[in-house]
Amino acid sequence: MNESSPNSQAPTLLLFLKAPRAGDVKTRLAADIGPEEALAVYRRLAEAQVRRLPGDWPLEIHYAPPDARAEMERWLGYGRTFFPQAHGDLGARLAVAVQGAFATGARSVICLGADCPALDAARLREADRALVDGADIVFGPADDGGYYLVGMNRAETAVFTRIPWSTEKTLAASLAAAERNGLKIKLLEPLSDVDTADDLARAAAEGYLTDLTPHTHP
Repeated sequence: MNESSPNSQAPTLLLFLKAPRAGDVKTRLAADIGPEEALAVYRRLAEAQVRRLPGDWPLEIHYAPPDARAEMERWLGYGRTFFPQAHGDLGARLAVAVQGAFATGARSVICLGADCPALDAARLREADRALVDGADIVFGPADDGGYYLVGMNRAETAVFTRIPWSTEKTLAASLAAAERNGLKIKLLEPLSDVDTADDLARAAAEGYLTDLTPHTHP
């Protein structure tokens, strides 16, 4: 996995994950295929996402709940940088993580989760190029109205405030906040998350991580 020496000129990746516990992850998918199968998909999604990250970029794993540090280390490796997520909604957790990364010297940050099997190193480098070329903020739109990635050159926490998270209005509200604050915006290619059994089947049909298909759904 992502074990080479960090590149100080690269953006810092902030990967937001939950502890791999049945019933706590991929709840919409679990409603379709059951909590244990959904957990298996979640674990494979997250592990595959870590493998696809540029190996020399600084990586912080922000995990929830806060008592899961040992569990996360056993899962993803003891040599990584782990932080418990802050309390509050997703916006509050993103804001605290971004502020912390910049306070400790990040050149720029890119926040992501593990829901999007098409998010690869090439797309992350595209986001980085946009930030280097003058964008204040970069969003990777998700097909469901949210976003799979947000990158920035400063702690632009206004884009995390009063956002209707996990709805079809999430990206639109975030873009409106960025525009109100005069930020230069770059949008990447829209991609699909895996949240339901239909999403999972589509990802397999498109050739992304076909091993994610649960054994009960060959």
